[in-house]
Amino acid sequence: MERLSYFIRRLLLIIPTFLGITIIVFTLIQFVPGGPVEQQIALMRGFGSGESGAGGGASNVTITEDQRKAIEKEFGFDKPFPVRYLKWLFVDGMGMKAHSYKYNNKTVWELVEERFPISLTFGITGFVLTYLICVPLGIAKALRNGSPFDVGSSVIVLVLYAIPAFAFGMILKTLFCGTSDNFFDIFPIGGFRSENWEELSSWGKVKDQVHHMFLPVLCYIIGNFAVLTILMKNSLLDQIGQDYIRTVLAKGGTMRRAIWGHALRNALIPIVTGIGSILTIMFAGSVLIERVFSINGIGLLTLDAIVGRDYMVFMGILALTSILALLGRVFSDFCYVLVDPRINFGKEA
Repeated sequence: MERLSYFIRRLLLIIPTFLGITIIVFTLIQFVPGGPVEQQIALMRGFGSGESGAGGGASNVTITEDQRKAIEKEFGFDKPFPVRYLKWLFVDGMGMKAHSYKYNNKTVWELVEERFPISLTFGITGFVLTYLICVPLGIAKALRNGSPFDVGSSVIVLVLYAIPAFAFGMILKTLFCGTSDNFFDIFPIGGFRSENWEELSSWGKVKDQVHHMFLPVLCYIIGNFAVLTILMKNSLLDQIGQDYIRTVLAKGGTMRRAIWGHALRNALIPIVTGIGSILTIMFAGSVLIERVFSINGIGLLTLDAIVGRDYMVFMGILALTSILALLGRVFSDFCYVLVDPRINFGKEA
């Protein structure tokens, strides 16, 4: 009952936390220069057009106060801040129904829906492969602590960790994408799928998808690879040194039984901390990786929204990621209970 009460409280706490996050960010973006009103005024004055470079005569166009007010009304900036926020929250459905300033007046949800499958595919693949590789590798390193295998794998893992993911992607692209005559032309230079993907057979689609995803996925998992592997190793080593393991051995139990039957479950508790991030994997794409491999995912959409001051798109993505991240924290606590049922979130009597 205490656990149920705890999870109910955590779920209810999501509401004020979400409101706090969005109110703060919504307030801050009102003071960021270069918003849609300023961009429209600059366009009317000729800035950014091909004519402005010749003499700059168009830049002397005067914008009257009535014109400015009309532009502010067009973008909804004529209303007080609380009214704008409440409209964004309720009328626009957390910005999902709002229209983008930049992408041909599409709604935020239409833009997210277009790029959702791409980021979701990379996110799930990278997440699953990271855990499938790092957890067994960490266990193997712990069981062979100090051996040549442990030392050699640690060197490789740490060297890869020291390379930024986007830099690693540029290296892979140079070596294996035919960008230079001196290297291999094995993988496509970028994109998510081939242009003729719809015309391919089922097996052809699978091969084409793997072909395009192989290098970007390597870059996606490299950032968390070292951290998760070392965390798994150290967590298991810490459990092996606990008194309850010595008790199992003293009672005649084997080391195999002590590790696999007792230590491993407790060692997995720190690992499940990252399980909650599975809810945000569709928005976790690296902006730089997407730019290196020309992948039109959510990360690149977020960057374009920030650079282009497309407030509605940015706030819509922020709202989705905030909700999913908060739910992910609760999901992580639930995973704690599954791994170790002894965990009690209630107060001690």
